[in-house]
Amino acid sequence: MPRSGMNGVDFESNVDFTRLRADRLARAKQSLKDYGLNAIICYDFDNIRYITGTHVGEWNRNKMNRYCVLIDGVDQPFLFDPAAPSKRKRVDWLENDHIMPAVGSMRGAIPEEAGMVAKVAEQITGYLKEYGVNGKVGMDIVDIPLIRALENEKVEIVDGQQAMLSARIIKTDDEIQLLKQSAAMVDAAYYDIAKALRPGILENEIVAIANFKLYSWGAELVEFVNSVSGERGNPHSHTFSNRMVRPGELIFFDIGNTYNGYKTCYYRTFSCGVPNAAQRKAYDNASKWIKDSIAQIKDGNTSADVAKMWPAATDLGFKNEEEAFLLQFAHGIGLGLWEKPIISRLFSLDHPFTLKEGMVFAIETWCAAEDGSGSARIEEEVVVRKGGCEIITKFPSDEITSCGLPGCQFL
Repeated sequence: MPRSGMNGVDFESNVDFTRLRADRLARAKQSLKDYGLNAIICYDFDNIRYITGTHVGEWNRNKMNRYCVLIDGVDQPFLFDPAAPSKRKRVDWLENDHIMPAVGSMRGAIPEEAGMVAKVAEQITGYLKEYGVNGKVGMDIVDIPLIRALENEKVEIVDGQQAMLSARIIKTDDEIQLLKQSAAMVDAAYYDIAKALRPGILENEIVAIANFKLYSWGAELVEFVNSVSGERGNPHSHTFSNRMVRPGELIFFDIGNTYNGYKTCYYRTFSCGVPNAAQRKAYDNASKWIKDSIAQIKDGNTSADVAKMWPAATDLGFKNEEEAFLLQFAHGIGLGLWEKPIISRLFSLDHPFTLKEGMVFAIETWCAAEDGSGSARIEEEVVVRKGGCEIITKFPSDEITSCGLPGCQFL
């Protein structure tokens, strides 16, 4: 569980945000060296936050007008932000001359003749020249016009995303605490969902309940609530609808909460009524697969050890592993929803990598009920430890949570 409360106090140890920012920046700097980069330019919102410790709201994500530059040998990164005047007042860990306004092309929406892409390229190359950067410059995501403009300035652009994902793959203790706090909020949201689930409720009504509770507790973003009932669970719809829940159906949910930047991906399965034999069988299968794979998660084991515990896609009725991708699956989680490590039978059996202490990832399984009444879906978030793993998602998952009718756990 999280060590202390959701907010800092003076009488107990809690998340140390100054240490968090310093540790993340140090790891990013080391990864630059490991990958032979002289600098990195980041447009990926999660990489910007990891390096600079700043945020401007989710409204600006993927607008491509906010970025940072980290140069090897320079103590602080350079932040280009649409709220630069505010950042200079409220961010005391970056010098004011390291915080500049940002416009860019807004993914081409600003007229090309305005020359904003060329201006961004000039700004970036100005800093690179000032600090003597002559070698490889990494970049995570980019608009095509910008990469062409940088290349015209004779900047050697290479893939920088791998360096950042490698920096982020091992979580610090403060990051793990924030991941636990984010998961704790979803633990509680599932209790409210269980109380509300009944015949006649709409999938989107349950989405509204989860959003209300999570934002009330301080969520920065509820990225998604997948609410999938009855026949929409096979094949998995991967989103919610306005379908009405009926008695005798399975319903599963996936909640993507964000607290202080740190995310969840966290499935649970419920039944509207007491589950029948076909539903229990499907759930038992999904539960066995996830428990068997979790038993393989420990420092020194490999992603192949985990993937071997899952059924082949053809055993689940799919043509190939591409069709079943995301169903028996694991993915790193942190500031991003999908980070390293990624585990799937599609590639992990042939290309295994070693699990290391401090990795945090979500692991998920799926199985359809043979009677067509829905599917079972389970997901846990785990921290890799020396002799095993720590599960940080706490809402009960040993059995289907039954709701809404006489004889159920929640009525």
